[in-house]
Amino acid sequence: MESSELVERLLRGERRALARLLTRVEDGSVDRLREVVRLLHPHTGSAMLVGLTGSPGVGKSTLTNALVAVWRGQGRRVAVLAVDPSSPFSGGALLGDRVRMQDHALDDGVFIRSMASRGHLGGLSWATPQALLVLDAAGFDIVLVETVGVGQAEVEIASTADTTVVALAPGMGDAIQAAKAGILEIADVFVVNKADREGAERTVRELREMQKLGHGDWLAPIVKTVASTNDGIEELADAIERHYAWLRDDGRLDGRRVERARVQLRELALGTVRDRFRQVGDGELVEELAASVAQRETDPYSAADRLVASLEE
Repeated sequence: MESSELVERLLRGERRALARLLTRVEDGSVDRLREVVRLLHPHTGSAMLVGLTGSPGVGKSTLTNALVAVWRGQGRRVAVLAVDPSSPFSGGALLGDRVRMQDHALDDGVFIRSMASRGHLGGLSWATPQALLVLDAAGFDIVLVETVGVGQAEVEIASTADTTVVALAPGMGDAIQAAKAGILEIADVFVVNKADREGAERTVRELREMQKLGHGDWLAPIVKTVASTNDGIEELADAIERHYAWLRDDGRLDGRRVERARVQLRELALGTVRDRFRQVGDGELVEELAASVAQRETDPYSAADRLVASLEE
């Protein structure tokens, strides 16, 4: 089926077209992806994009499930994009979307999709921005992205979401790890989940002490939850709403989205350049320049300049 027909069906609200477009975004060729993005882009920009990240074991999936229930209670349509670790054999997501959210499997107002990270650093899949575009165009009020986890390189979600929620749990040393990994800087909302466990108050205190060392114009609220029993979930949803309203009312939402577009443009341009370099990687010019550098006839920077210039010819 042509991409244009799929997009038309998506805009009419057909669920099957949504699933097929997401598959095309994740697995399709660059040319088909370009066409899909070109057709969808004018129909996006209305959804609130929420990122949820945190170490494995903090209960991100349970938090997501509980948040979806709150938003559905408000009559809002919600999409969840769960970026899972990849299978080393199939390349697909190891965790199934239906396994994590049985409560919403039959709700037409909820769409849940697992997407494999496929080894991509940053906690996201390389196709995540394009998948978000599809979900936004499909008319969802809220799109929540749940990432693989948090590590020193996994802060991409902050450049993808309007509001970034960082989940921690007591007894895991998460607050200290967050400071080391720079996660404190990307959090718009902190949630200390499993707050019925010993050490929850200590985790909250550590976060507050770290915030005293410096923060931006927005002081991230710290919300305690027990997602398995829905305790604190309403407060978490409210904290997310307050941050989004602050962005919108203060004129920062547009600025954040411009920055998101800047990052995406840079990544797409670099990707195009990498592809062109791969095409000439084994060419005569590369071999000639490599030999020249090895024989000390030219320096690496000059050789690289010649190689870059050849891409413009």
